[in-house]
Amino acid sequence: MTSNPIVTLDGVAKRYGAFVALHETDLTIAEGEFVTLLGPSGCGKTTTLRLIGGFEQASAGGIAIAGEDVTERPPYRRPVNTVFQDYALFPHMSVAENIGYGLSVKSGRVDKAERDRRVGDALAMVGLSGMAGRRPGALSGGQRQRVAMARAIVRRPRVLLLDEPLSALDVKLREGMQVELKRLHRELGITFLMVTHDQTEALALSDRIVVMNQGRIAQVGSPTELYDRPLSPYVADFIGGANLVEAEALGGDAFRLAGGQVLHSRRDGAAAAKGSVQLGLRPEHLHVAAAQTENALSCTVRERLFHGDRLRLELVAEGIEGPIFAELARSAVPADLASGGRVAIGIDPHEVLVFAGGGTR
Repeated sequence: MTSNPIVTLDGVAKRYGAFVALHETDLTIAEGEFVTLLGPSGCGKTTTLRLIGGFEQASAGGIAIAGEDVTERPPYRRPVNTVFQDYALFPHMSVAENIGYGLSVKSGRVDKAERDRRVGDALAMVGLSGMAGRRPGALSGGQRQRVAMARAIVRRPRVLLLDEPLSALDVKLREGMQVELKRLHRELGITFLMVTHDQTEALALSDRIVVMNQGRIAQVGSPTELYDRPLSPYVADFIGGANLVEAEALGGDAFRLAGGQVLHSRRDGAAAAKGSVQLGLRPEHLHVAAAQTENALSCTVRERLFHGDRLRLELVAEGIEGPIFAELARSAVPADLASGGRVAIGIDPHEVLVFAGGGTR
């Protein structure tokens, strides 16, 4: 999605001496999109966000927002606002004063009546209308996060930058705030650009995800595209998780594992694979199979982990280095299957991902 671009990176790079935090990067974000920069620590996602926000200066390339070159502009001269990981609220100010602060400084000043109206609207939007007079110290983590969101949106930015906005919340609050973020994005209609290392969060919220690795973009696509059609083992493992298994292409749809077991893949392009490959087996696509059936691996159970109506099995498969993980419905696992037990684990040939030896699908 690149129609009506609101943010454009053209060959943008960031270096700190000899260290390259972000290699030359091209990226276009459309107006109204919810885009997430996803990857592990040190992959370049936060650097990219800070470059767009103006908190870092690019070593090379150009940044345009709303059609204007902002490469050299400071943060306060860019049509963006940022929700920081630690919220960065002023502890001596009330909730209303925190939210309205940006409307009282020179670069965004409006008269008091307009400021009060916009602060009230922002409080209502994040569900905090009755807390205008409270101080941040009297709020829960989730409420402080909402104040930070309200402060960011009250100035009506063209782009809202979200730097790990939910990382300080516990699991239950996090899930609730994911729903709130989705709602706010829909109601505001502005562009959201979020940084996270949480792939579940990225999949749930994003229109598109930018998967990053070692200062480069590994793949860009919708959550469905990245999950169903990852272009590399790295993306397959980071989006949804995948067991990666070394194999040798035998021609057609057959692939032999190191222990001699053969798996078949009927995905597009699999038949063209040659030589050494990696197979990607998503844990949730595995199932308990009858012995000797096609695409079944003979395994030993190393550990069972209880996840409510699901069981996560850590398995050792013959001829495969390292463990294999399976996410199975509890009702589909024999009740007497314990650690040390033997089981055949199968997978539909249409779900077997195939990557060339070099790591590209």
